[in-house]
Amino acid sequence: MKIIPAIDIMNGQVVRLYKGDPKQKTIYSTNPIEIAKKWEENGADMLHLVDLDATLGLGSNLSIIKKIIQNVSIPLEVAGGLRDESKIMDAAKLADRVVLGTLAFKDKITLKKLLEKLGNQKIVISVDHKDGEIVIQGWQTDTGIGLIDAIKDFSSMGFTEFLLTNVNRDGTLEGPDLKFLEQACQLENTNVIASGGISNLKDVQDVKEKNSFGVILGKALYENKISIQEAKKIT
Repeated sequence: MKIIPAIDIMNGQVVRLYKGDPKQKTIYSTNPIEIAKKWEENGADMLHLVDLDATLGLGSNLSIIKKIIQNVSIPLEVAGGLRDESKIMDAAKLADRVVLGTLAFKDKITLKKLLEKLGNQKIVISVDHKDGEIVIQGWQTDTGIGLIDAIKDFSSMGFTEFLLTNVNRDGTLEGPDLKFLEQACQLENTNVIASGGISNLKDVQDVKEKNSFGVILGKALYENKISIQEAKKIT
Protein backbone atom coordinates (compact mmCIF):
# COMPACT_ATOMS: atom_id res chain seq x y z
CA MET A 1 0.00 0.00 0.00
CA LYS A 2 1.32 3.42 -0.99
CA ILE A 3 1.82 6.07 1.69
CA ILE A 4 0.78 9.39 0.15
CA PRO A 5 1.03 12.69 2.05
CA ALA A 6 -1.35 15.42 0.93
CA ILE A 7 -0.13 18.95 0.32
CA ASP A 8 -3.19 21.19 0.10
CA ILE A 9 -2.26 24.67 -1.12
CA MET A 10 -4.28 27.85 -0.60
CA ASN A 11 -2.88 31.36 -1.07
CA GLY A 12 0.55 29.78 -1.45
CA GLN A 13 0.33 28.16 1.99
CA VAL A 14 0.04 24.54 3.10
CA VAL A 15 -3.34 24.19 4.80
CA ARG A 16 -5.92 21.65 5.91
CA LEU A 17 -9.64 22.27 5.79
CA TYR A 18 -12.27 20.79 8.07
CA LYS A 19 -14.76 18.80 5.94
CA GLY A 20 -13.70 20.86 2.91
CA ASP A 21 -14.87 24.16 4.44
CA PRO A 22 -12.53 27.03 3.44
CA LYS A 23 -13.76 29.01 6.46
CA GLN A 24 -12.39 26.31 8.74
CA LYS A 25 -8.76 26.39 7.68
CA THR A 26 -5.55 25.59 9.56
CA ILE A 27 -2.24 26.86 8.11
CA TYR A 28 0.69 24.48 8.62
CA SER A 29 3.41 26.09 6.49
CA THR A 30 4.13 29.04 4.24
CA ASN A 31 6.63 26.98 2.23
CA PRO A 32 5.01 24.13 0.24
CA ILE A 33 8.29 23.26 -1.51
CA GLU A 34 10.02 22.71 1.82
CA ILE A 35 7.15 20.49 3.00
CA ALA A 36 7.27 18.43 -0.22
CA LYS A 37 11.00 17.82 0.22
CA LYS A 38 10.45 16.89 3.87
CA TRP A 39 7.85 14.25 3.03
CA GLU A 40 10.06 12.88 0.25
CA GLU A 41 13.01 12.60 2.67
CA ASN A 42 10.75 10.85 5.19
CA GLY A 43 10.00 8.08 2.68
CA ALA A 44 6.68 8.99 1.05
CA ASP A 45 5.82 6.82 -1.96
CA MET A 46 3.98 9.64 -3.74
CA LEU A 47 2.73 13.18 -3.09
CA HIS A 48 -0.87 14.33 -3.53
CA LEU A 49 -0.86 18.03 -4.45
CA VAL A 50 -4.17 19.88 -4.23
CA ASP A 51 -4.71 23.40 -5.55
CA LEU A 52 -7.57 24.46 -3.28
CA ASP A 53 -7.86 27.92 -4.83
CA ALA A 54 -8.41 26.32 -8.24
CA THR A 55 -10.88 23.86 -6.73
CA LEU A 56 -12.97 26.66 -5.25
CA GLY A 57 -12.57 29.00 -8.24
CA LEU A 58 -10.54 31.52 -6.24
CA GLY A 59 -7.26 31.50 -8.19
CA SER A 60 -4.31 29.26 -8.97
CA ASN A 61 -1.20 27.89 -7.26
CA LEU A 62 0.17 26.30 -10.44
CA SER A 63 3.49 28.14 -10.25
CA ILE A 64 4.13 26.64 -6.79
CA ILE A 65 3.09 23.18 -7.95
CA LYS A 66 5.56 23.47 -10.85
CA LYS A 67 8.34 24.32 -8.38
CA ILE A 68 7.45 21.35 -6.19
CA ILE A 69 7.60 19.05 -9.22
CA GLN A 70 11.05 20.46 -10.09
CA ASN A 71 12.33 19.88 -6.55
CA VAL A 72 11.27 16.30 -5.79
CA SER A 73 11.87 13.03 -7.60
CA ILE A 74 9.10 10.79 -6.23
CA PRO A 75 5.82 10.47 -8.19
CA LEU A 76 3.24 13.22 -7.84
CA GLU A 77 -0.44 13.47 -8.54
CA VAL A 78 -2.07 16.86 -9.03
CA ALA A 79 -5.66 17.67 -8.10
CA GLY A 80 -7.91 20.69 -7.87
CA GLY A 81 -9.77 22.68 -10.50
CA LEU A 82 -8.76 20.52 -13.46
CA ARG A 83 -11.99 21.07 -15.36
CA ASP A 84 -11.02 21.71 -18.99
CA GLU A 85 -9.00 19.70 -21.46
CA SER A 86 -6.13 22.16 -22.00
CA LYS A 87 -5.48 22.59 -18.26
CA ILE A 88 -5.57 18.85 -17.74
CA MET A 89 -3.15 18.19 -20.60
CA ASP A 90 -0.78 20.87 -19.24
CA ALA A 91 -0.92 19.31 -15.76
CA ALA A 92 -0.40 15.83 -17.22
CA LYS A 93 2.86 16.97 -18.85
CA LEU A 94 4.16 18.03 -15.43
CA ALA A 95 2.83 15.40 -13.03
CA ASP A 96 2.76 11.60 -13.01
CA ARG A 97 -1.01 11.54 -12.49
CA VAL A 98 -3.90 13.99 -12.71
CA VAL A 99 -6.93 13.73 -10.45
CA LEU A 100 -10.27 14.50 -12.08
CA GLY A 101 -13.51 14.98 -10.17
CA THR A 102 -16.04 17.51 -11.41
CA LEU A 103 -15.16 17.11 -15.11
CA ALA A 104 -15.39 13.33 -14.86
CA PHE A 105 -19.03 13.60 -13.82
CA LYS A 106 -20.08 16.51 -16.03
CA ASP A 107 -18.31 15.89 -19.33
CA LYS A 108 -17.97 12.23 -20.30
CA ILE A 109 -17.08 13.11 -23.92
CA THR A 110 -13.97 15.05 -22.88
CA LEU A 111 -13.19 12.38 -20.30
CA LYS A 112 -13.15 9.67 -22.99
CA LYS A 113 -10.85 11.83 -25.13
CA LEU A 114 -8.48 12.27 -22.20
CA LEU A 115 -8.47 8.53 -21.58
CA GLU A 116 -7.46 7.91 -25.20
CA LYS A 117 -4.69 10.54 -25.04
CA LEU A 118 -3.27 9.81 -21.58
CA GLY A 119 -4.17 6.21 -20.76
CA ASN A 120 -5.82 4.94 -17.59
CA GLN A 121 -2.66 4.90 -15.45
CA LYS A 122 -2.29 8.66 -15.76
CA ILE A 123 -5.84 9.59 -14.71
CA VAL A 124 -7.24 9.21 -11.20
CA ILE A 125 -11.00 9.60 -10.83
CA SER A 126 -11.89 11.41 -7.63
CA VAL A 127 -15.05 9.89 -6.18
CA ASP A 128 -15.72 12.32 -3.34
CA HIS A 129 -18.86 11.46 -1.43
CA LYS A 130 -20.98 12.26 1.59
CA ASP A 131 -21.93 8.91 3.09
CA GLY A 132 -22.26 7.20 -0.27
CA GLU A 133 -23.52 10.06 -2.46
CA ILE A 134 -21.13 11.75 -4.90
CA VAL A 135 -20.38 15.47 -4.47
CA ILE A 136 -18.53 17.69 -6.96
CA GLN A 137 -17.26 21.26 -7.47
CA GLY A 138 -15.09 21.44 -4.38
CA TRP A 139 -17.62 19.29 -2.48
CA GLN A 140 -20.19 22.07 -2.76
CA THR A 141 -22.66 20.33 -5.12
CA ASP A 142 -24.66 17.14 -4.50
CA THR A 143 -25.21 14.91 -7.53
CA GLY A 144 -27.58 12.22 -6.30
CA ILE A 145 -25.23 9.62 -7.84
CA GLY A 146 -24.31 6.61 -5.70
CA LEU A 147 -20.61 6.04 -5.00
CA ILE A 148 -20.44 2.38 -6.04
CA ASP A 149 -22.54 2.95 -9.16
CA ALA A 150 -20.16 5.77 -10.14
CA ILE A 151 -17.05 3.61 -9.73
CA LYS A 152 -18.65 0.80 -11.74
CA ASP A 153 -19.53 3.27 -14.50
CA PHE A 154 -15.99 4.64 -14.76
CA SER A 155 -14.53 1.15 -14.54
CA SER A 156 -16.66 0.08 -17.52
CA MET A 157 -15.15 3.02 -19.45
CA GLY A 158 -11.66 1.66 -18.76
CA PHE A 159 -10.57 3.62 -15.68
CA THR A 160 -8.77 1.76 -12.90
CA GLU A 161 -7.44 4.44 -10.51
CA PHE A 162 -9.77 6.01 -7.92
CA LEU A 163 -9.39 8.43 -5.02
CA LEU A 164 -12.13 7.88 -2.46
CA THR A 165 -12.89 10.56 0.14
CA ASN A 166 -15.83 10.65 2.50
CA VAL A 167 -16.11 14.43 2.92
CA ASN A 168 -17.75 14.03 6.32
CA ARG A 169 -14.52 12.46 7.62
CA ASP A 170 -11.99 14.74 5.91
CA GLY A 171 -9.90 16.79 8.32
CA THR A 172 -11.76 15.40 11.34
CA LEU A 173 -9.28 12.78 12.66
CA GLU A 174 -12.36 10.64 13.38
CA GLY A 175 -11.11 7.56 11.52
CA PRO A 176 -11.63 6.42 7.92
CA ASP A 177 -14.93 5.36 6.41
CA LEU A 178 -14.26 1.63 6.18
CA LYS A 179 -17.74 0.60 5.04
CA PHE A 180 -17.69 2.36 1.68
CA LEU A 181 -13.95 1.75 1.27
CA GLU A 182 -14.49 -2.00 1.56
CA GLN A 183 -17.29 -1.92 -1.02
CA ALA A 184 -15.10 0.03 -3.45
CA CYS A 185 -12.03 -2.15 -2.98
CA GLN A 186 -14.06 -5.31 -3.65
CA LEU A 187 -14.86 -4.17 -7.19
CA GLU A 188 -12.74 -5.78 -9.93
CA ASN A 189 -9.92 -3.89 -11.67
CA THR A 190 -9.90 -0.96 -9.25
CA ASN A 191 -6.98 0.60 -7.39
CA VAL A 192 -8.53 2.66 -4.61
CA ILE A 193 -6.70 5.32 -2.60
CA ALA A 194 -8.37 5.93 0.76
CA SER A 195 -8.62 9.51 2.00
CA GLY A 196 -10.23 11.26 4.94
CA GLY A 197 -10.25 10.75 8.70
CA ILE A 198 -6.91 8.95 9.19
CA SER A 199 -5.78 9.71 12.74
CA ASN A 200 -3.37 6.98 13.85
CA LEU A 201 -1.51 3.82 12.85
CA LYS A 202 -4.50 1.59 13.55
CA ASP A 203 -6.44 3.55 10.91
CA VAL A 204 -3.65 2.88 8.41
CA GLN A 205 -3.74 -0.83 9.31
CA ASP A 206 -7.53 -0.91 8.92
CA VAL A 207 -7.31 0.71 5.49
CA LYS A 208 -4.63 -1.74 4.41
CA GLU A 209 -6.82 -4.68 5.47
CA LYS A 210 -9.51 -3.45 3.07
CA ASN A 211 -6.97 -3.93 0.25
CA SER A 212 -6.46 -0.25 -0.55
CA PHE A 213 -3.92 0.67 -3.21
CA GLY A 214 -2.85 3.69 -1.14
CA VAL A 215 -3.72 5.94 1.76
CA ILE A 216 -3.65 9.73 1.99
CA LEU A 217 -2.11 11.20 5.13
CA GLY A 218 -3.21 14.75 5.93
CA LYS A 219 -4.01 16.36 9.24
CA ALA A 220 -2.64 13.48 11.33
CA LEU A 221 0.72 13.86 9.62
CA TYR A 222 0.86 17.64 10.04
CA GLU A 223 -0.10 17.39 13.71
CA ASN A 224 2.50 14.67 14.41
CA LYS A 225 -0.06 12.03 15.32
CA ILE A 226 1.52 9.70 12.78
CA SER A 227 4.77 9.55 10.82
CA ILE A 228 5.49 8.33 7.32
CA GLN A 229 8.17 5.97 8.66
CA GLU A 230 5.70 4.35 11.08
CA ALA A 231 3.05 4.03 8.38
CA LYS A 232 5.54 2.45 5.98
CA LYS A 233 6.28 -0.34 8.49
CA ILE A 234 2.62 -1.38 8.29
CA THR A 235 2.62 -1.52 4.50
